[in-house]
Amino acid sequence: MANESAEELTALIREIQERVRARHPNGAGLAGEIRLADLMPLLEARDAAEAKVASIGMVNPRRPGLGNSVIQLFKRLVARALDWHVREQVEFNRGIIACVQAALDALNQQNRAIHEIGVRALDRASALEAEARELRDIRAHWAQWRQEWEAKLSHNEILFLRNMAESQAAFQHRAALLEEAYRDLAKTQHSEFEKALSVATLELQKRMWDDFLRMRADYDAVIHRELRTLRQRGVAPAGGAPVPGETPTAAPVDWLAFAGRFRGSEEHVREKQQIYAERFAGCNNVLDLGCGRGELLEVLREAGIPARGVDANPECAAVCAANGLHAETADLFTFLAGTREEFDGIVSTQVVEHLAPLHVPELVRLASERLKPGGLLAIETPNPECLAIFATHFWIDPTHTRPVPAPLLSFWMEEAGLGAIQMVPLNPAVDSIPALQNVPDDIRSALFGGLDYAIFARKL
Repeated sequence: MANESAEELTALIREIQERVRARHPNGAGLAGEIRLADLMPLLEARDAAEAKVASIGMVNPRRPGLGNSVIQLFKRLVARALDWHVREQVEFNRGIIACVQAALDALNQQNRAIHEIGVRALDRASALEAEARELRDIRAHWAQWRQEWEAKLSHNEILFLRNMAESQAAFQHRAALLEEAYRDLAKTQHSEFEKALSVATLELQKRMWDDFLRMRADYDAVIHRELRTLRQRGVAPAGGAPVPGETPTAAPVDWLAFAGRFRGSEEHVREKQQIYAERFAGCNNVLDLGCGRGELLEVLREAGIPARGVDANPECAAVCAANGLHAETADLFTFLAGTREEFDGIVSTQVVEHLAPLHVPELVRLASERLKPGGLLAIETPNPECLAIFATHFWIDPTHTRPVPAPLLSFWMEEAGLGAIQMVPLNPAVDSIPALQNVPDDIRSALFGGLDYAIFARKL
């Protein structure tokens, strides 16, 4: 069995060796152009030695038969008997074979290392050759590239200089345009400044003239009041008692100061009389009976409504004239009876309470006659239905005769041929007397309504 295993191992080794020999018959070419050591003779000698070592102790085969069997048995016995004598030789031979095999392995490993070194050397040589080829190409094209680069450099320098020249020309042109635009703007601003200065100068002059005229009017009013005071000081009381219901034509009383104290400032009165600007809107000729200081005339003028005034007090007419208003001095009854002019609106505020009771229907009748068809008559007077008027305002004016109730005034208007009568309460008492807030609403509305009322009627 041992001999058979040895034979099989020997056959396998030989097969591998034959394959190696078929691949590398001369032991060359393992490293390309590098010539490696040929190990084939050493392999053949090793194989022959292994064959001899394997045949030690074997009996040569014979043809079958009794004699041959006896001879073979005798040879085997002799081989077994001499085994102790040849054992060391066999071990030595096997050691020599192992040494040869180790030498072969070392040589094969050395060949492989040499082959690897050769491959690396060839790769490095190929890389160096490629690099050398590239350097040769660079050197060959360097002169041509330098010429082209110098040509491009010269071309770029020419383009750069040309662009610089164009940019400088464009900058100069732009600077010239900006300078021209700046000059035009400066001229325009200077012209606008001159126009604005001229307008401002004209406005300043206008304001100065307006202030001058206002100051002149104020001085005229002061002079007028001083002259009136001097005149009133020199007037003796009229003989006899005044006629009831009529206002004295001359009395030592500054009625303008009286109105400013107890009726209120002109601005306050104008604010309360804005209702008449709404009622008389669209009228072209309005008459104010008893115009006083002219507050209502100013309200109508601001609303664009033509109006004129009549008052028995020449001082009031003078104040209206100083304010640029159209007013004249005349008795109301005499003026209405004597004129033939027709008006589309007549208004009388805080006047009828100064008249005698029987003079009120006469004033309403004359005013109705002077109205155009469809004309509007407005009369304002203290409201006797408001109890607060008797505790505050009504009896302060000594020229008041008696209050005129709205139903009575409405009756006089109906008798004079007027219709579409409407009564509007004015100046709520609660605004002047805040304590009325504590009064119940129904009592306040019934007994403490408007301090004044205005009644409107149209001529039928």
